[in-house]
Amino acid sequence: MKKLQNSLYITKQGAYLHKERETLVIEVEKEKVMQVPIHAIQAIYCFGNVMVSPFLMGFCGENGVHLAFCTEYGRFLGRLQGKQSGNILLRQAQYKVAEMQPEPIARNIIAAKISNSRAVLYRRLRNHGDNEAVEQAIKQLHSSLRRLERMESLDQIRGIEGEAAATYFGVFNQLIQPSVQADFQFNGRNRRPPRDPINALLSFLYSVVGNDISAALQGVGLDPQMGFLHQTRPGRDSLAQDVLEEFRAWWVDRLVLSLINRKQLKAKDFIIEASGAITLKDDARKVVLVALQNRKQETIKHPFLNEDVPIGLLPHVQALLLARHLRGDLAEYPPFVPR
Repeated sequence: MKKLQNSLYITKQGAYLHKERETLVIEVEKEKVMQVPIHAIQAIYCFGNVMVSPFLMGFCGENGVHLAFCTEYGRFLGRLQGKQSGNILLRQAQYKVAEMQPEPIARNIIAAKISNSRAVLYRRLRNHGDNEAVEQAIKQLHSSLRRLERMESLDQIRGIEGEAAATYFGVFNQLIQPSVQADFQFNGRNRRPPRDPINALLSFLYSVVGNDISAALQGVGLDPQMGFLHQTRPGRDSLAQDVLEEFRAWWVDRLVLSLINRKQLKAKDFIIEASGAITLKDDARKVVLVALQNRKQETIKHPFLNEDVPIGLLPHVQALLLARHLRGDLAEYPPFVPR
């Protein structure tokens, strides 16, 4: 299994990245601030006004380093992709399943999403005691899981997913500690643009982790745009969004709650734009990215492989398992549901 390599998040406005022999060099105001071997890097994420030399772009493509560009506030813009990897037969199998029989994979993914959402709510009860609203939501999610087993069409599966998401986010405010609720109130999921700090954090981290997943899918030879659950749309990595569903609650939502409840972020760390959009300030974005990177270094026992895996490698593991299923090596796709 490939080792967990570092992801670089370049948030300093005006930074310049270029190639020097077999290394990546980062300069700020014409002063070298970092130099690392290219083989030690898995991905580079550039936020805002970050310049990258053409030679470095080609070097990244040649060495399989994922190079992505986002706005200063985390909205994904585009990425550089090197030479395609993987067997064309795998992609043919992916397209065939997506067209002819996507329901089993989509059902497994949503079952994982609901299970992981329910686990986040159970965690709230274990740590802070009884809560009637959370307990009721857990019962409703359990009911959604049972009904999902009988759903045959994609529309039915999507309907259950939407219902479960509404149930989960309906009590999300209960997961925020009373001591910080004066600054952080959650009144439902909103995006494009996010209109409160919690939604700004969720959207930002969903974008970053989704990009990791897209890179992992490409790494095993899958097409990240051809999904099984999300509808295919030009410019959208539908398959990456599919796999992200498994990680939303367990990875991103828990990280957001930790940052807020531990008071690592405060109301003053956010900006209200003229449009009403809420965005993170530079220093706060760095806090979030450092927390994400630290989380990626932690190890968990993978429920299917029964092996210790760094969290940062989970997208690669799930991409590999999906590829094995599409090749016929696994009867079903095993989504990520930690024990």
